[in-house]
Amino acid sequence: MAEPKTDLAPDVVQRSRVAVVNLRPRASVLLAVTTLVGVVGFTWPLFLHGNAAAGQAHAADAPWIFIAVLPLLLAAVLSALAEGSLDAKAIALLGILAACGAALRVPSPGVAGFEPVFFLLIPAGRVLGRGFGFVLGVLTIVASALITGGVGPWLPFQMFGAAWIGFGAGCLPPVRGRIEIGMLAGYAAVACVLYGTVLNMWFWPFGAGTRTSFSFVPGAGLIHNLHSFIIFDLTTSLGFDLTRAVTNGVLVLVLGRPVLAALRRASRRAAFGVPVVHEPAMGLTTGAPGD
Repeated sequence: MAEPKTDLAPDVVQRSRVAVVNLRPRASVLLAVTTLVGVVGFTWPLFLHGNAAAGQAHAADAPWIFIAVLPLLLAAVLSALAEGSLDAKAIALLGILAACGAALRVPSPGVAGFEPVFFLLIPAGRVLGRGFGFVLGVLTIVASALITGGVGPWLPFQMFGAAWIGFGAGCLPPVRGRIEIGMLAGYAAVACVLYGTVLNMWFWPFGAGTRTSFSFVPGAGLIHNLHSFIIFDLTTSLGFDLTRAVTNGVLVLVLGRPVLAALRRASRRAAFGVPVVHEPAMGLTTGAPGD
């Protein structure tokens, strides 16, 4: 009797993820520094509350964050190229998937929370690894912003949010079958809600006004402002975040299996991580062509 399809050998389960962008020490350090810059960019008004005015927090720091992030990302990519962990095939696949993700964002760039861009980002990070997911998240948001005209002070924060979602998808445990689809759908829903919550942090300090119960209050302290932020998030954007979560979760449930299969098939055919061996040509003679 044949074995059930759910009984997969350990090596098959491990092949559920291919590290297209291997995070070697240098690239790992650069990505860690980039992430730290993002965390500081999001949260500094909470910790420097005594110096951040309600009308100025995040209003002028976005361009500086963007300027700091781009060299770090470029350095991480160049480091991966220098260490041999990123080749032409991976770059080509990054470009194709970033273009597809940007196309998914064109019909409705965040309107009413309908934002299916993460539907492709999550399976890609799952199959091709957390480093690939991080870079793909950044490129997808930049490409879609250029296409839709969505370039603004919010762009670097969106880049970080999408990059963290792609990175997290690559960190999920190696399971297959229906369990994998359910896990990815659940991750998509949770990640989309957290994405909306984190993105609110760049807007809330100066966009919530100064006379409401959920406004940012300079000098009020971390606990007070964090409590105000939670109220702001629950009362203003949770509906949009839930729409985004349901949209991407349902897309993963319905289309996740064929997309995962296509990405795994592409990774096998591209043979990522397989060393190139140059062998001398056999059967060549040194005689004249007419001999």
